[in-house]
Amino acid sequence: MASQSIQKVAIIGAGPVGALCACFLAEHGYDISVYEWREDMRLTRTMSGRSINLALSERGIKALRFVGLDNIVIEELTTPMFGRMVHSNDGRLFSIPYDASQHKCLYSVSRKELNELLLTKLERYSNVSLKFSHKLTGVNFTDGSLSFEIFGNQKEIVKPDLVIGCDGAHSTVRSHMSRLPMFNYSQKYIDHGYMEIKLQPDASRSPLSPGHLHIWPRGTFMLIALPNKDKSWTCTLFMPMDEFSLIIEAGREKVLAFFIKNFKDFTELVGINDLIFQLTSGKPRPLISIKCDPYHYSDQFVLLGDAAHAMVPFFGQGMNAGFEDCTIFNQLLNEYDHDLKTVIKTFSKRRIIDAEAISDLAFYNYIEMRDLVARRTFLWRKKLDNLLYKWFPEIWIPLYNSVTFSSIPYSECKLHSQWQDKILFKVFIFLAVLLSFLLFLIISS
Repeated sequence: MASQSIQKVAIIGAGPVGALCACFLAEHGYDISVYEWREDMRLTRTMSGRSINLALSERGIKALRFVGLDNIVIEELTTPMFGRMVHSNDGRLFSIPYDASQHKCLYSVSRKELNELLLTKLERYSNVSLKFSHKLTGVNFTDGSLSFEIFGNQKEIVKPDLVIGCDGAHSTVRSHMSRLPMFNYSQKYIDHGYMEIKLQPDASRSPLSPGHLHIWPRGTFMLIALPNKDKSWTCTLFMPMDEFSLIIEAGREKVLAFFIKNFKDFTELVGINDLIFQLTSGKPRPLISIKCDPYHYSDQFVLLGDAAHAMVPFFGQGMNAGFEDCTIFNQLLNEYDHDLKTVIKTFSKRRIIDAEAISDLAFYNYIEMRDLVARRTFLWRKKLDNLLYKWFPEIWIPLYNSVTFSSIPYSECKLHSQWQDKILFKVFIFLAVLLSFLLFLIISS
């Protein structure tokens, strides 16, 4: 149970991480108020902001299990993906399983539907109050008070015992913390952006094969498609921002020529008119990576999720890492008997190294997805990794498996992958030298 000296908690942001964090703390008996600047998404037809489908994996499932939602989410909201289906430019298809030995899978889930389920779960707690249309405008780090502007020109000032910033990549809480001394902060926009394309279910067309994340790697850009429960597909085109402008602003014929050249089979599925309408009526969105240190201030303020460590989406770990933040924070609450001062400092120190590791890995995985998956050397390495994993499952865990299908700290996953690369490089050099020596002996004789 919560310490008697720490009762009132304000969570800023009612997105997936903020809502799940509130569920965790509500289970401990804290008095929770969740503040969200937007209206209740369950009452609106559209959802502003990023809408790339989420890939739920082991870290996220583990967090949902604590609040009893893992089975509900998997059975009612998700579609399994057992591997990548790669569409080469010459029309060939080949499948790359995520886990060739144990056949584990990722789960494609709508961000909006998952968020709505978590909000509905929150409403069942008597010690949780959801406050929509509350925009955070001021943070007083001296007395711990928060100032809100409520739609309708009303204002409210609250003074909780603990403030948890779960308000996303463009966090207002973090923005105020960045003005404090000894707070390190950096952000990086990559030169690539994305546009979403919806592929509706249509019995008259040959559908994409189920059970896969479909990917069209094209070197400097790519298209991906994730399945939905209603048999539609959420597709996303990633490419340099300046190329988006060159293609889309050039008009219908330019767009059509580009897609027929690079994604012919996809163009036939989505339909020309629908494709042109979706692309010309939207605009590309930027992708940002954010790092900061520390994640806390005093014993009253702490950041979780994208507010602390926003990352590009190419390893599918953004939400999973945010959910794992909740799991780790909860473990520390139990470990330190709800001593919030110790919990917050320990969380900040323990989590930063892992969050920065997965952020770096996410950048690398974009290169892998848009380019390397189409190369024979990559496919041979995957086969070798899978073979070694089958023979030595306790020693040789491929990077993707350790990140996606385990709770091994991200930093350890990264170090282990670097160790594997060194081992294979040394083996390759040894075999090359041995082969050269044998050839020398044959020629000499």
